[in-house]
Amino acid sequence: MYKTGEWRPLSSLLMNPRTQKQIVGEYGENAASAFLVKKGLRILDRNYRKPWGEIDIVAIKDKVIHFVEVKTVVRDGGLEKADSWEPEDNLHPWKLKRLSRTIETYLLQYFDDNEPDWVFDALLVTISWQNEIRNIEWIEDIEL
Repeated sequence: MYKTGEWRPLSSLLMNPRTQKQIVGEYGENAASAFLVKKGLRILDRNYRKPWGEIDIVAIKDKVIHFVEVKTVVRDGGLEKADSWEPEDNLHPWKLKRLSRTIETYLLQYFDDNEPDWVFDALLVTISWQNEIRNIEWIEDIEL
């Protein structure tokens, strides 16, 4: 678990024996968490996992829970076919259905019968291998 706003350089993540996809994903999630904190949200949870899905970030602002899916792409080489797709291309209907079930599980686990207001957001992160955040696009209140 990461501390709120903790930043880990991409080069430090490359030292772990994981796939490029996992490394890029974690780097994007770190950037997304820092972005949300700067926007005034408080991170409640990261990488909430169940067998049927995972929520990348759970945050809160003004008593509204934000369930956030992070999609990351590298835009200066180093990742095969990096320029042939956009981060949002991976928000398929089946993925949204799995996220919906995972969100329901989270709400039941932590809020019982007193369900708070909540939204589903996506953060689309474009990065470079030189530790540059090229762009972060926040798409708010996506209908599931």
